[in-house]
Amino acid sequence: QVQLVESGGGLVQAGGSLRLSCAASGRTFSTYAMAWFRQAPGKEREFVAGITWSRGNTLYADSVKGRFTISRDSGKNTVYLQMNSLKPEDTAVYYCAARPSLVIISTELRYDYWGQGTQVTVSS
Repeated sequence: QVQLVESGGGLVQAGGSLRLSCAASGRTFSTYAMAWFRQAPGKEREFVAGITWSRGNTLYADSVKGRFTISRDSGKNTVYLQMNSLKPEDTAVYYCAARPSLVIISTELRYDYWGQGTQVTVSS
């Protein structure tokens, strides 16, 4: 059974940095695409960034390009989201997701597995 466990969220001032981690287990993920989504209060969940486990291809939402970096450590079965130059509008619950595909897409309905989420709060 696939399990995704996020960690690393917290409270940070605007301009600061955080690194989120997503520990994956229960499957061989070499043929999976992994992604981070986020959901702010009163808003729909939105795609943030994605990566293919095998080749490390990446995709970013326009709102985070140049500030966030997604990466993976195959030895640790962990996906990371390094978030720099954080803004108050980045405040949200961040979710890790996985889909058995070599293609990253931004549609949440196409992801089969989800973590429980980790809260990120950016103060102004």
